Amino acid sequence: MGFVAKVLDDVPKTANVDLKRIYVTGLSNGGMMTHRVAAELSDRFAAAAPVAGTLALDTINPKRPIPLLHFHGTLDPLVPYDGPPQALKFQSVEKSIAAWVKADHCSEQPTIREIPKTRDDLKVVCKEYSAEKNGAEVILYTIEGGGHTWPGTDHGPALLGRSTMNISANDLMWEFFQKHTLP
Repeated sequence: MGFVAKVLDDVPKTANVDLKRIYVTGLSNGGMMTHRVAAELSDRFAAAAPVAGTLALDTINPKRPIPLLHFHGTLDPLVPYDGPPQALKFQSVEKSIAAWVKADHCSEQPTIREIPKTRDDLKVVCKEYSAEKNGAEVILYTIEGGGHTWPGTDHGPALLGRSTMNISANDLMWEFFQKHTLP
């Protein structure tokens, strides 16, 4: 975290950066890092969007509620949706989202909607946990039958599982990030 904080200190010295609009995303281990950065440097990032990576911390206590957008396939062979074998130290998607819902002061009951299919594709379900007083929203996109992939891309090794073209993580992240700035 010290390295990430130093990068955040250094970049504005050489580039024009809006310090209220710094975001973090990543896939797999990068998704796990996204969760950690959001939890430990919440005062530096406006929002976070992990893909196919869950919490690798036992608990989180961010300095402020931070909006979170998470994407995960139910058949992810590397970061299983329901959690890893006991020897590994990362959380299930359900436990990860529950930790953020609590930390971000969200309603415990999400609004659930199925994303209309645009073609013969995987089913995608969106759960939105709305922010309560002084909170930040948490959104989970579950790709049923999806693998360890980035939604909206159809390339990558078959051994990672199927991806969906029904949604685009890039587009949804862009919309999400545009809504959020640091206070």
